[in-house]
Amino acid sequence: MARPNDEVAALLQEYADLISITGGDAFKARVYEKAARAIGGHHADVSTLDVKGLKEIPNVGKSIAEKVVEYFSSGSVSAVEELRAKIPAGVRQLTAIPTLGPKKALVLYEELGISTTDELADAIHEERLRDLKGFGPKTEENILHGISLLQSSGDRVLIDVAMGLAEDIVAEMAQVTGCERCSYAGSLRRVRETIGDIDILVAARRAEPLMRAFTELPYVSEVIAHGEKKTSVRTSKGLQVDLRVVPPDSWGAAMQYFTGSKAHNIRTRELAVHQKLKLSEYGLFDTESGKKIVSETEEDVYARLGLPWIPPTLREDRGEIEAGLRGELPDLVQEKDIRGDLHTHTDLTDGLAPLAEMVAAAAERGYAYYAVTDHGPDMAMQRMTDERILAQRARVRELDGEYGKRGGRGGMRVLHGAELNIGPDGDVDWPPEFLAGFDLCVASVHSHFSQGREALTRRIVRACENPHVHIIGHPTTRIIGKRPGIDADLDAVFAACARTGTALEINSHPDRLDLRDEDILRARRHGVRFAVDSDAHAVIHLANLRYGVGTAQRGWLTGDDVINTWPLTRLRRFLEKA
Repeated sequence: MARPNDEVAALLQEYADLISITGGDAFKARVYEKAARAIGGHHADVSTLDVKGLKEIPNVGKSIAEKVVEYFSSGSVSAVEELRAKIPAGVRQLTAIPTLGPKKALVLYEELGISTTDELADAIHEERLRDLKGFGPKTEENILHGISLLQSSGDRVLIDVAMGLAEDIVAEMAQVTGCERCSYAGSLRRVRETIGDIDILVAARRAEPLMRAFTELPYVSEVIAHGEKKTSVRTSKGLQVDLRVVPPDSWGAAMQYFTGSKAHNIRTRELAVHQKLKLSEYGLFDTESGKKIVSETEEDVYARLGLPWIPPTLREDRGEIEAGLRGELPDLVQEKDIRGDLHTHTDLTDGLAPLAEMVAAAAERGYAYYAVTDHGPDMAMQRMTDERILAQRARVRELDGEYGKRGGRGGMRVLHGAELNIGPDGDVDWPPEFLAGFDLCVASVHSHFSQGREALTRRIVRACENPHVHIIGHPTTRIIGKRPGIDADLDAVFAACARTGTALEINSHPDRLDLRDEDILRARRHGVRFAVDSDAHAVIHLANLRYGVGTAQRGWLTGDDVINTWPLTRLRRFLEKA
């Protein structure tokens, strides 16, 4: 289920948007945006806090705290409802389009009467927007792309939302009498970046008690279908969940079948046919006699087909069958292989937690090293100065001395880094002599996304060529469902990374997962190294690393491909960028 914190964060962000749409105080809107981020990143369940407890969260004042309490006591916030009532539903619908801001949405409604995405697309094709101030051909192109993003996402949700719900359901169903095994399957098990619906599989000898318990879960809002083998429900958040109950001795075959993908399953069934076998969710059968040969474990099913067990993250028919037959499947990187996080933030810039809290949380995760990489001064809103970053460095060195002596094998080393902004011409914050003082630097594009392809490519390549840049952060800058990746020649960027010894980041934040798995596969062929980082802005974000690791697996990466699986001595040699 969605965390209460995330529900409140979404509500406060909506309130900030509503303030902007109605021409309200921009400072007030910004206050609510900051509060939304702070509550979303807070480690404790805000539904259990009173006004006093809520006010202890950074950027949450009395008025906001009272609204949060009101939401959990009544299910709504009167101030939000009042603003919603002032704005036509059509305008609110238009603001869901990525790249279209609230003010432009209001202009479209007031000037042209546009209140749906279809009406907006028609108006653009008829060139009716060009008479409006601030709407030119480039704006039209961006809006059309935003509509495409919105339509392609459909009812899909980000992986962390689906994962939270699936893990809750699995935990609940595992407690039901008669449940022998329970797991999620489908695209979630394959760690796809967005999820359309959730598949839950249960092994039991009697299905009816499991089906009944499933429909009675507290977050079920509608029972779509209720049968002996499959029951489908819709949750209070609109996500469909399908439960299938199979005999215990069919567990392995069912997990293989319902994990998919469809293309992978077609290939495995073809292998079965060539061996005069039939593969289904109930097992692998002899075609002539109908006798069940194997079914209890996935390993048994794959072995009988002449294959090793294939990790779910590879099951997309992208060469995994051929590699398995040759005995050449990669030894995929695992979350336990990650020795440290190389891209994180504190409240010195746009993070939510103090340096000491972030370092302590990293140590609890058992890391061998941990890097703090707050923003440089080129992002003016972060108010970074030389003095502030040097003061942080001094404190990092103190913490490094403290944590380096804790536990065995040298404890955890604390590294001082920075996330630099790659400017329009490829320049980064600070001159070379200042950059030389950092242990490592991540460089990322944060603005000027609409530059031409050649300029964007040259910009990132130039950053790669900077001897003080070690990692290119969230390389395509995409935000899933909200902002497309930049139009750069990625193969040229990958070649530059390989040539200069610059790693590419796999940003683990669920709304980024950047690089994508398809890009990782391409970059890997260039010989690029990668860093799987959390880009954490709060303690709770450190755990997002699991999604980055899953994406790395989908890109066929081994531990050796990922620089933050390496021992610190090897990592330091890489950071020398000789």
